[in-house]
Amino acid sequence: MKTGVNVIRNYDETLPRVCAYGGELNQVWTNLIDNAIDAMQGKGELKITTCKELDYAVVEIQDNGPGIPQAIQSRIFDPFFTTKSVGDGTGLGLDAVARTVRRHHGFIEVESQPGETCLRSGSPSEPQAESTEGEDAPV
Repeated sequence: MKTGVNVIRNYDETLPRVCAYGGELNQVWTNLIDNAIDAMQGKGELKITTCKELDYAVVEIQDNGPGIPQAIQSRIFDPFFTTKSVGDGTGLGLDAVARTVRRHHGFIEVESQPGETCLRSGSPSEPQAESTEGEDAPV
């Protein structure tokens, strides 16, 4: 983690296990954290919170960067959409995040205003009927 970023962890130790590919969800959270640090330009406060909401295990990644303008919030998960300079981003990171979360029967949402952005990702806390065989073990 960059030295200018203060990380606050608020983990719900009572979260139930989720049936998912751990490596894929790790990529989701890594991408969200990287984007938050980029938005804060490497300096600020990053909050990582986990909680249970209904039948979902939820991970929230919150930063105190400049925020995402309301006019583009509905497009941030679109493929090739980026606010980064040419060469700094492809616009595929949040698209991949959204596709991965949906593949796990979960949700991803954004709430943002100047000085505060929160991306919330939820995964079902109970197994789905779909097979979980694959390269990663369920988490």
